[in-house]
Amino acid sequence: MIQKHYSNGKFLLTGEYLVLKGALAMALPLKLGQSLEVEQLETNNEQIQWKAWRPEGRWFSVTLNRENLVNFSTDDPDKAMRLCQILQAIKQLNPKAFEGNDIQFTTRLDFDPNWGLGSSSTLIANLARWANVNPYELLKLTFGGSGYDIACATAEQPIYYQLVNLESALRQAQGPQQVKGVEPVETPTPIAEIVDFNPPFTEHLFFVYQGQKQSSSKEIKAFLEKANPIDLQNDIEAISEISRAVPKCESLDEFAMLMQCHERIIARCIGQEPVQKRFPDFEGVLKSLGAWGGDFILATTEWDKNQVKEYFKGKGLEVVFGYKEIVLNQ
Repeated sequence: MIQKHYSNGKFLLTGEYLVLKGALAMALPLKLGQSLEVEQLETNNEQIQWKAWRPEGRWFSVTLNRENLVNFSTDDPDKAMRLCQILQAIKQLNPKAFEGNDIQFTTRLDFDPNWGLGSSSTLIANLARWANVNPYELLKLTFGGSGYDIACATAEQPIYYQLVNLESALRQAQGPQQVKGVEPVETPTPIAEIVDFNPPFTEHLFFVYQGQKQSSSKEIKAFLEKANPIDLQNDIEAISEISRAVPKCESLDEFAMLMQCHERIIARCIGQEPVQKRFPDFEGVLKSLGAWGGDFILATTEWDKNQVKEYFKGKGLEVVFGYKEIVLNQ
């Protein structure tokens, strides 16, 4: 019998960085995601076989010792080591997860893993469902972060996301905990609820890949090390207000103004220039999504898709999605 699981990728439309401090964020689940198939084999060689696929074909493969979850053989030692850490964390949360015969895992990504759409979060969400463990606990033991991407993994339309137990949230966001010999700390209480966001101007919203995957964990660590929660309180409240206002927008101009305001606030908080500075001749408003400096940006413009693609192609960026092409909104 083969168990099958699927999780959605994600965009963080509002609240990047400050979601870690308790700001209300708005996130978009995507039509692209990752599947997981798990098969209990008839053999009992104390092995776990792992095969990962991406759109171009084979991504990497690993054979592990099922008892101690140590690598036997692999074609990518770095990814194998990371996978071992994830599976060890699962075993810490559910000691019986790997009992029985040999197991074969097969994962398939719908998107290039360099795009930053959630190759890690979709894996965590899928494995958590398979192993019957809390996905937010598993995230805390592995990648860290706010958990909005875990909420998006099973959402069917845009969501609001907020951390309400801030002290625990900050502990979680500081990064992975050691798996062995460490008692799990309290999981922050995430609040996720669906939001009605299907504006009449979606044909003027585009997502553009900047060509450089960012390390979310490194960006989070750098932000938390220099951010003073007291100094950020006004910004946290301002970003939350923008998140609440976004679904009420009836015009592209109103929405673009909010995105522009959001970008200025985050730029000040993290000490970086807004992405618009890199494209001064773009006729519209650009907003960073997630960790700044790489991954995707949002483009709001009166241009049609051909004009947008032609403009960014001239800048060396060729991956462009229209809103309805990629955002899940059932």
